Amino acid sequence: MGSSGKPRAVVTGITGQDGSYLAEFLLEKGYDVFGVVRRSSTEKFERIKHFQDRITLMHADLTDQGSMIDVITEARPREVYNLAAQSFVPTSWKQPMLTGQVTALGVTCVLEAIRVVDKSIRFYQASSSEMFGNAQETPQRESTPFYPRSPYGVAKVYGHWITVNYRESYGMFAVSGILFNHESPRRGLEFVTRKISLGVARIRLGLDTEVRLGNLDAKRDWGYAGDYVRAMWLMMQQETPEDYVVSSGETHSVREACEAAFSHVGLNWEDHVTVDPKFYRPAEVHLLLGDSAKARTRLKWTPEVSFRDLMGMMVDADIERLQRENQHGAV
Repeated sequence: MGSSGKPRAVVTGITGQDGSYLAEFLLEKGYDVFGVVRRSSTEKFERIKHFQDRITLMHADLTDQGSMIDVITEARPREVYNLAAQSFVPTSWKQPMLTGQVTALGVTCVLEAIRVVDKSIRFYQASSSEMFGNAQETPQRESTPFYPRSPYGVAKVYGHWITVNYRESYGMFAVSGILFNHESPRRGLEFVTRKISLGVARIRLGLDTEVRLGNLDAKRDWGYAGDYVRAMWLMMQQETPEDYVVSSGETHSVREACEAAFSHVGLNWEDHVTVDPKFYRPAEVHLLLGDSAKARTRLKWTPEVSFRDLMGMMVDADIERLQRENQHGAV
């Protein structure tokens, strides 16, 4: 607790999709929220600007141990949520060393800072369904063996196991949420669902005629990020630290995502989608489907936004954004 009597939380990656939704959720729960951001010449705060005056931003870097110790010492949080990562899978092949330093070793940096400053602080690690990769069983659950198919997936496996290691070695409350794909209007433009929703919006407004995509047959378990941050918080409120799969329990192909998004505005996706081999991955993950029975039973968590509603929400948000930009002459 801080001097205000409110619970305190540190969120790394607060300017990202999940960080922004989690920060909003924690503010609603009455937390004092401290967000970790890297110092850079071009700082991007658009996802958090509508509540930025209600949080405290702290400069640190997951590759710098001293800076993370300073953050934990100064903030004295009850909970730390590590959401920072190099999280775009295709980039992890182009920058595998950076991905390993931030997405893997960065987890150790945060855990070590907590161990040094105050081992009673609770820690959440953002694990990923990409750890399952070439899935050894379907659906994937907490006990499913990992078989990552990208440098990102490999780095996430390291982050996951080092979290387990600190939990078991030092008795720390350290948990991992193995989250399957979760999207929103705040998703980065490089991710396929957002690429589709923005493409649909541009076509609907007459600004474009096609969307170029890779493997339309790849299947993912897609949910809404706003639902999934609730699961993160619930894991941190349990008596014992355990890892949980968080998923919708449904799988949909990229083709189905196109159909849902285009039909939302009365268009036929086949008239506008072009397959471009340059967007194929070196090693494809063909099917991910999560079994979140443990989270639903023990955390009493259930997702509220359906796949079709999610795609519609994203298309509507991109249309609104483009219209707003057009009014200001920015398109």
